[in-house]
Amino acid sequence: MAEDQAMSTRTAQFTELPSRINERKRFQRVFFARRMVAFGLVVIVLLVFTAIFAEWLAPYDPYEQDLNAVLQPPSGEHFLGTDPIGRDTLSRLIFGSRTALMVGFISLAIASAIGITLGLLAGYFGGIVNMIIMRFTDFLMPFPMIVLALLLAAVLGGGIQNVILALGIATVPGYIRVVCGMALSIRESDFILAEKSLGSSHFRIIARHILPNAFAPIIIVMTLQLGFLILSEASLSFLGIGIEPPGAAWGAMVNEGYRYLLKDPVLAFAPGAAIMLVVFAFNMVGDGLRDALDPRLRGTL
Repeated sequence: MAEDQAMSTRTAQFTELPSRINERKRFQRVFFARRMVAFGLVVIVLLVFTAIFAEWLAPYDPYEQDLNAVLQPPSGEHFLGTDPIGRDTLSRLIFGSRTALMVGFISLAIASAIGITLGLLAGYFGGIVNMIIMRFTDFLMPFPMIVLALLLAAVLGGGIQNVILALGIATVPGYIRVVCGMALSIRESDFILAEKSLGSSHFRIIARHILPNAFAPIIIVMTLQLGFLILSEASLSFLGIGIEPPGAAWGAMVNEGYRYLLKDPVLAFAPGAAIMLVVFAFNMVGDGLRDALDPRLRGTL
């Protein structure tokens, strides 16, 4: 009788174990827990769609001048009016989305490739390698990113290639800091020590174990940086150092339009609203990814 009761108790304990959590469902639940995250994701999807199909969506050639239609107010013919040399504002706004995404993603690729590589080397090897890389990072960190990008863009000159390079270099220190901290923590784990005892190469340990385990915070930083890179490109273009005319860039459009705030405020408000909306969307999606990927903030289904 006692053995039967013990067996039934163990069976009840096993049946009361919680079912395995579906990671995909948990990620979706946490990620979409806030409506603003879903709103941000929709804005980003629309932005990418607009940038890809800009030629088909723009009602006019964004570079075509019409001196007979200068500074026209919004109308059925020109939904957002025209600029000081007769170009359609809506068409330039649509093509500006392509410029913003191009600068943002390519700058992000440059910064993440350099920053992740240096951060992994500094965190994994430590010693003199860590000291050299982190002292270089400490030299760049005191400069605000936009100030460093402004300095590099002024030295390299205008143009989309130089702006991308300047923003990419200016963003590197943040990645080095994050990745180095993660690598320092992960390299002391038992499974890393086990890999070393089996004779695994440094490259295999870094590529197969340290980088995948540091991937979640890297993705979060990348998402948050995208919005800031787009804002930085707009700031450089507004100051006249970014995209050279007649290229369509939101910052340059704000620079052209603020002179006519009283006469035609749409010229400055339309690209300004686009910048604000896109940066807000990337920040919201970044916050949602942080909540969904950070184990300390996860819930259960």
